[in-house]
Amino acid sequence: MEELRPGLWTWTAPHPEWSPSDAGPEGWGQDVVSAAVVSGDELVLLDPLTPPEGVLRLAEGRTVSVVLTCAWHRRSTGECVDRLGATVYAPRSGRTSLDIEAQGYDTGDPLPGGVVAAAAYYPEEAVLWLPEQRALFSGDAFVGPPFRFQSSWLPPAVKLDDALAGLHPLLDLPIELVLVGHGDPVLEGGHAALERALHAPSAA
Repeated sequence: MEELRPGLWTWTAPHPEWSPSDAGPEGWGQDVVSAAVVSGDELVLLDPLTPPEGVLRLAEGRTVSVVLTCAWHRRSTGECVDRLGATVYAPRSGRTSLDIEAQGYDTGDPLPGGVVAAAAYYPEEAVLWLPEQRALFSGDAFVGPPFRFQSSWLPPAVKLDDALAGLHPLLDLPIELVLVGHGDPVLEGGHAALERALHAPSAA
């Protein structure tokens, strides 16, 4: 578990459903990234997988929420509900596929801890903005760095150009740091890295 900015921690854990066939230059590694945001008396967990002891300590005396970038990143959300009393938020379009109670959100909605649903790759997949840390968190929309857009994970009816258009509003934000669920964080120059990717996209 590592604190990247004041109030922003990340950790990695092995995905329980990963197999070697998921690897490769266009695939994803076994370890995936989750994040924790502290704002006052609120703790927000982003796409959490196996919360470490440090997260449990952060939860002491705080209201806990889980914000999912997409419903299939449920991961250890049930454990967070049971152990920490967390309230769950998920994109409204995909919320019904969850087997746990969750509040739906749409693009532009404010969420607990100051988190904002800043853009949607498509309706079921959001990218989150953490204004206090000037950071983005992307679950599956893009991976890297260098950033690649996961066209092979898009629903059949969604074209890559349309999905990328949904991400362009991110460039209006003063981004410094970019976190991705699959890959290393960009700790400096996040805006420039994302702008380069969106103007000359690499798809997987």
